[in-house]
Amino acid sequence: MKRIEDYIIAVPDFPKPGVLFRDITGILSDPDGLKLTLDTFYKTLENVDFDVVVGLEARGFLFGVPIAEHFHKPFVPERKKGKLPRETVEITYNLEYGTACMEVHKDAIKPGQRVVIVDDLLATGGTAKAAAHLVEKMGGKVECFAFVIELADLKGSEVLDGYRVESLTKF
Repeated sequence: MKRIEDYIIAVPDFPKPGVLFRDITGILSDPDGLKLTLDTFYKTLENVDFDVVVGLEARGFLFGVPIAEHFHKPFVPERKKGKLPRETVEITYNLEYGTACMEVHKDAIKPGQRVVIVDDLLATGGTAKAAAHLVEKMGGKVECFAFVIELADLKGSEVLDGYRVESLTKF
């Protein structure tokens, strides 16, 4: 029986020499890999009490939407600045070489709502932490982060200390 890790493709020297990129398209291109990954997410989240699924642009959308549908919850896309058509709430955060900005529609998360944040990869944790701060800025409470892959040596889960972090695979 295959494991989720078996569907993840290791691509050496991408996007630059010395980096080993973990490519989720192997999961997406194989119906068995996709089913296994989604079923594992469903099992992982079945005892989490939440109201809303937030997916981080863009690969978090791929897993967040089916999770939202499975649990019959709304899905909220958290996007790069300028991609959402209505009034938004935003957060700017630091990257290794500069800053980035994410936003959600102003009415997407209501005060007191419990949120699961979904993305494909946890690396250094900076984007995920910014996503949590945006949810909290809107009055929501982050109940759980859910990732397909965690790059454990980059210590992103330490950056998310105090939050529940569920990673389906660790490298």
